[in-house]
Amino acid sequence: MIERGWSIRVVVRYALLQLPALAVIIFVLILIRRWLSIPWWLSWGFVALWVLKDIALFPFVWRSYDSDRSQDANSMVGARGIARERLAPSGYVEVGGALWQAQVMEGARPIEKGESVQVREIRGLILLVEPEKQDIEQ
Repeated sequence: MIERGWSIRVVVRYALLQLPALAVIIFVLILIRRWLSIPWWLSWGFVALWVLKDIALFPFVWRSYDSDRSQDANSMVGARGIARERLAPSGYVEVGGALWQAQVMEGARPIEKGESVQVREIRGLILLVEPEKQDIEQ
């Protein structure tokens, strides 16, 4: 799978979803400042640290803000692979250089080790596969 980088849309979505928490922090600091005499620089320093925290976390969480990434999982549907063991009804297949747990589609014949398979569906982390069309015709 090709890794896409951050898009402007993802950065804006992340920033907008951080604003409510930032507003609450500023509001609480204003209230605290009224009751206690803390200097402004300390309040704004805390706000700056809060923003830096959000910036530091972005590289680790940006994928969860990219709504288009949920469709990437479906890009495996139709992909071809090779059975690494006999699938009757389940086993492991290699697809795109990675080893995946797979299960033979209902109604399909068992798949032998080394046979070509095609991904038809995904259920969680299990690929539902069937023998490639060319293998069925032989």
